[in-house]
Amino acid sequence: MMGLFFAEVEEGRHWALGHYDFTRDNVLAFARAYDPQSFHVDDVAAAASHFGRLAASGWHTAAAWMRCFVETSGRLRDERLARGERLPALGPSPGFSKLRWIKPVYPGDRIAYSTEVTGKREIASRPHWGLVSQHNEGINQNGELVFSFEGKVMVERYSER
Repeated sequence: MMGLFFAEVEEGRHWALGHYDFTRDNVLAFARAYDPQSFHVDDVAAAASHFGRLAASGWHTAAAWMRCFVETSGRLRDERLARGERLPALGPSPGFSKLRWIKPVYPGDRIAYSTEVTGKREIASRPHWGLVSQHNEGINQNGELVFSFEGKVMVERYSER
């Protein structure tokens, strides 16, 4: 998680993960490949839908969060390496909960993503790993919350390797 070992992760720590621009082209490309519902791929059908116009797939908003998270984590890991520090192993995620698509995301929207540590605990059955809980959000250019979820990730506990 962000190039940190479990002991270095602090509850309340917040990272801005950057932003993603939803363009007409990337909204259509994602929807055609992964979520080809009519309101994601057809202007006429979208205009007649509850969205009122072409809208990005919720899965696209989630995938964009993941891209921003991985890019930010990679940059922070690179900075740690440049300082000559050891890197923790990348840990898996046992899942997420409370996924919410709060407001539609439309072509032309810029979503800023973030993550905040909400808790952590050691894992008795896996002494080299800890579990970090996080709250994640996406906020549009108007300051409106459009996306959120609670995640968990396993983070390596420091050990002599």
